[in-house]
Amino acid sequence: MPNNTATKPVVLLAEVLSPATIEALGPDFDVREVDGTDREALFAALADADAVLVRSATRIDAEALSHAPKLKVVARAGVGLDNVDIKAATAAGVMVVNAPTSNIVSAAELTVGHILSLARRIPAAHASLSSGAWKRSSFTGAELFEKTVGIIGLGRIGALVAARLNAFDMRVIAYDPYVTSARAQQLGVQLVTLDELVAESDFITIHMPKTPETTGMIAAEQFAAMKPTAFVVNVARGGLIDEADLHEALVAGEIAGAGLDVFTSEPPAEDSTARALLGLPNVVVTPHLGASTDEAQEKAGVSVARSVRLALGGDLVPDAVNVAGGVIDPYVRPGIPLVEKLGQIFSALAQAPLTSLDVEVHGELNNYDVSVLRLAALKGVFTNIVSETVSYVNAPLLAEQRGVTVRLLQDEISEEYRNVITLRGALSDGSQLAVSGTLTGPKQIEKLVSINEHAIELPIEKHHVVMLYTDRPGIVAVYGQKFGDAGINIAGMQIAREAAGAQALSVLTLDSPVSEELLEDVSAAIDADLFRQIEIADV
Repeated sequence: MPNNTATKPVVLLAEVLSPATIEALGPDFDVREVDGTDREALFAALADADAVLVRSATRIDAEALSHAPKLKVVARAGVGLDNVDIKAATAAGVMVVNAPTSNIVSAAELTVGHILSLARRIPAAHASLSSGAWKRSSFTGAELFEKTVGIIGLGRIGALVAARLNAFDMRVIAYDPYVTSARAQQLGVQLVTLDELVAESDFITIHMPKTPETTGMIAAEQFAAMKPTAFVVNVARGGLIDEADLHEALVAGEIAGAGLDVFTSEPPAEDSTARALLGLPNVVVTPHLGASTDEAQEKAGVSVARSVRLALGGDLVPDAVNVAGGVIDPYVRPGIPLVEKLGQIFSALAQAPLTSLDVEVHGELNNYDVSVLRLAALKGVFTNIVSETVSYVNAPLLAEQRGVTVRLLQDEISEEYRNVITLRGALSDGSQLAVSGTLTGPKQIEKLVSINEHAIELPIEKHHVVMLYTDRPGIVAVYGQKFGDAGINIAGMQIAREAAGAQALSVLTLDSPVSEELLEDVSAAIDADLFRQIEIADV
């Protein structure tokens, strides 16, 4: 990069970052500072910025981006991206990066801290002694030794928690539908069903991503099945545990206590259920401290500083969450979001953990370097099934951790379309799954063109339902009536079958998501062999 200060790229620090972050940027940039919470000052400073670094207080939305004509990268020094409008950034051609692994050790250690605090009643004992009382008998606790801990979600943080609790000689069990038994065995963990985990655990900790399927996954039914001596911990995402049901279970004595670092709304509103939880004597709470260690903050700052250097240098940026960055041919780049969405569809349809994945690229694309599509496929596959943010750097690591082998296969033959990309995977139950997509027309419309060799052609939208059933008269009327009665509009539909009376695949595009109760009702009504709702996250 040029050494002339006047020509150096401008890197804007919108919040206070560590000296190590500035050191990691190096001398090749004109580093400026602004208070990102002062919108007018932020807008003025963005006018010359090539990159902006933020934490959680600065909001980079469409309005802010409109004041940044030179901006190439937004870097969030942390894991979450709630304060960055990724869709608006992508539309503006601005890369968004974060630090996906910076806080995993901190989050795992806080989880263990909550478990120990609950087991030994440390916060309550501290409050009592600080008030002048000496009530040793009132704070008798329990040992972790030989107790059972259930980990819901065996991703990076869940695996770190397992390693630490194995050291306490606990029995560690886990529920994660996307982890193979071989991977669990490596971690010293026994895989069980969610029902088994809930019933057998003395301590339960959840480490899942927040999706429509996982929101409220621990609720009244699960609390009723727990031991009355059980404790639950949530250091992952607010809303994974139903707060109203948790409050009722704690008050009624269905469970012994809870440790919470995250809430549905933060900070909890005065009249909210979360606020009521704060006052219960058997609840230990912290104000979203999962990433709040000096080490995690420094790791995050240094990580995104390195990403900024790569982005402004025109190199591939592994931690980019919206575009792969680097030198990617314009002919290949539109395929990146398509393949990410195919990965999400694949994961939603998989009925067992993935063991191997082939990314097949057919057609003219093979005249170009398409290696980035392998990364895009993995990023899509893991986006909705792990708790951490998935990027181009950690997606291959997530695959390796789960024992998933990945191949990129290429050929120039594509009979029906100019290009077709297929994700074909083997699952741990011996079955196989394949989904294919393409880009069509001058607008490069993303389309799903086959599922397990059933040929269809349907634009990929946000809400889909996929059904596999024995073809017979009246089925369309059955599910059409049920969705209509529930106020769910079917915006598009494709049906594929080999012959009358054979299995038919129906893919619906819906205007809104469908409740689990309705999905179960429709699936039973048509006697479906496969029935899945697919919610496509923004890429």
